[in-house]
Amino acid sequence: MNATDVSLAGKVGLVTGAASGLGKEIALTFARAGASVAIADLNGDGAEAVASQIRAAGGKAIGVTMDVTDEDAVNSATDRVAGEFGSIDILVSNAGIQIVNPIVEFSYTDWRKMQAIHVDGAFLTTRAALRHMYRGDRGGVVIYMGSVHSHLASPLKSAYVTAKHALLGLSRTLAKEGAAHNVRSHVVCPGFVRTPLVEKQIPEQAKELGISEADVVKNVMLGGTVDGVFTTVDDIAQTTLFLAAFPTAALTGQSFVVSHGWFMQ
Repeated sequence: MNATDVSLAGKVGLVTGAASGLGKEIALTFARAGASVAIADLNGDGAEAVASQIRAAGGKAIGVTMDVTDEDAVNSATDRVAGEFGSIDILVSNAGIQIVNPIVEFSYTDWRKMQAIHVDGAFLTTRAALRHMYRGDRGGVVIYMGSVHSHLASPLKSAYVTAKHALLGLSRTLAKEGAAHNVRSHVVCPGFVRTPLVEKQIPEQAKELGISEADVVKNVMLGGTVDGVFTTVDDIAQTTLFLAAFPTAALTGQSFVVSHGWFMQ
């Protein structure tokens, strides 16, 4: 499936953490499918750069600075997007970071930072978007960026695993509450995607596990796949596009693992 096969014409998408990596590719894919897209990121200059790229290609986009852990910042940025484009039809809650450490050495500051960005950020952006989606039962779609770690655990990732599991609960609750207002929700659960966030993990895991970086890639990250291939940003963007455009609530509340067989539900 390509973006040209699916239309988001007339839709407004807000993608967090979209100045780079998965969020950027999702935003670009939405724009190619005809959506007006808000690129939200803590890096405001980076967000505007992506928006400029979309506008240069003939699309509609704005960049907004957003700290997803700041309630006022989330509310004001979301309202700005709705004011600019008329409303919000699709929220992709994608902003996230990774910190790896054994539980016994994991600092409480880092733990709270991880939960704030992944869980609090998902809640705050969802609530802000719903205020627009619920108006007149307009409806919409909320897509959370989970992980294979929404369903399983790995050493050194206690905070990340906990946060990604939490997104399943939030999505399922929204599926129940949002149905009356024509809102549905999904969780996309990537395997290892070679983004800067994953690149950073390779030397960190090599050090913690006492193995080479090549072994981290071959055995830890790709050992469970069926083809020895990283999940790509396009794999995730196309899955997110499919869910954003799906016409009914048949799939609401579900999670979708995109991992080249690394994890199978």
